[in-house]
Amino acid sequence: MADRVEFAEQAMQFAPQLYSAALRLTRNSADAEDLVQETYLRAWRSFAGFEQGSNLRAWLYRILTNTFINKYRAAQRRPTETGLDNIEDLYLYRHLGSLDASRSNRSAEDTMFDLFTDDEVKAALEELPEKFRLPVLLADVEGFAYKEIASMLDVPEGTVMSRLHRGRKAMHKLLYDFASERGLISSDPVGAEPHTADGIQQ
Repeated sequence: MADRVEFAEQAMQFAPQLYSAALRLTRNSADAEDLVQETYLRAWRSFAGFEQGSNLRAWLYRILTNTFINKYRAAQRRPTETGLDNIEDLYLYRHLGSLDASRSNRSAEDTMFDLFTDDEVKAALEELPEKFRLPVLLADVEGFAYKEIASMLDVPEGTVMSRLHRGRKAMHKLLYDFASERGLISSDPVGAEPHTADGIQQ
């Protein structure tokens, strides 16, 4: 059993990361601060039952995401979830001009995200509907494994993989506009669908 006196020393080091995640979830600095404060309050109350040696960071993120989801639903502020099945895989990557050959040994997604600033990627992430934004945030920004995310969100691992896949597709489409503005699009492929983010309007 963990001793509560160790809480500040062990848990508070993750405060900046939790706030950053909370800000991406709530899109509001005041709400993000409230979410982090409530996360730590709940964590402190439960810390005596935390199993030493397990992943404290993942435990805190689970509390953060559960608190966000529960409060969001309680306030009836959930956005209308829109299906993303009609968005093409690697939409942006397939519509970009040729990339540097030295990157050819890297994955398409890794290469694609190199083309954008952090702010552009964050902006695209924040546009995603909640159920897709959470898996992308936890996997691609925070680096958690599918199994850890499944535990945090209390959904099957396969559901995490599906939502992550669809959320990434939606981000690819949103980032297309950034690519177009920056002149990264070499030409418009014949028969390509309109380059809009209509498929993920909230």
